[in-house]
Amino acid sequence: MLRSRGRRAVAAAAALLGLATAVVVAQSSGPTRSHAADRSLTVATWNMCGVRQWNCADTGSRAVKQRELRRLATRAGGRVIFLQEACTGDVEAVRRALGPSWHTAFRLYRVGDRAGHVDTVPCAGAGQGSAGIAILAGYPLSSVTPVPAPQPTVGLRRGILCASVTAHQVRLCTAHLSPAGSDRAHPGWEFRDDQLKALVAAVPARRTVYGGDLNVNPPGGGNSASWVWPSAPYSSHRECDGPPGSARSTHVSGHKLDYLFTGLPKTRCALRDTGASDHLALVMRVRTD
Repeated sequence: MLRSRGRRAVAAAAALLGLATAVVVAQSSGPTRSHAADRSLTVATWNMCGVRQWNCADTGSRAVKQRELRRLATRAGGRVIFLQEACTGDVEAVRRALGPSWHTAFRLYRVGDRAGHVDTVPCAGAGQGSAGIAILAGYPLSSVTPVPAPQPTVGLRRGILCASVTAHQVRLCTAHLSPAGSDRAHPGWEFRDDQLKALVAAVPARRTVYGGDLNVNPPGGGNSASWVWPSAPYSSHRECDGPPGSARSTHVSGHKLDYLFTGLPKTRCALRDTGASDHLALVMRVRTD
């Protein structure tokens, strides 16, 4: 893609930095309970707006966010929850509260400066840890893998994280993509096209659920960024809300930024206003038989 040329080599190399150290997996050593006999799986995605210094100070306290995350797992039935703008302290606290059958995988955000230094993003507040994307699951997670994709050279590097739930033979991938202007050294560079391609390439044709905060509107409908979308998400796979024209907004700005795609039969799709973020949570149930 001509619009991406000229930054691929540098940005792709930057994306590979720290892959081995940026992922934290917490697997319980206690007994696990299998829900695979249900032959269905409920997956949710939620941008928690948990990094208070990112204009999130007015979206709810740490205790409120943890409560709403627990409710996604209990009242909303989410057995797998994709999280963005999450803090390690919050995710770990909820994992412990939910019990020994719950597990997490966490990929830290990285931020690069003009001098070439790359650091993690600390969350404000004692015990909050660092910021990133996560998978919280009521099953053991296997084959936990960060997916390399081009990232900004100067600015925030978000990411893609995949894991498998053997009980349902499903591959799960969550992503937080780079909105336009993310690279402060090269504000005209577009990353979402290559990041979406990397995300789609990481999932199987059918037994998958993937998505997250993709920071782009659905294709069509006058969306000038429609070109960043590959064909597979709306052809080989199905989105929770259905075709692009039926998509509901998931952000306070009125845009749809949050997605769940699957190659499995979809039986339910719902939006949930947690009252503790500038994003709504998206909840989808699929059949896994």
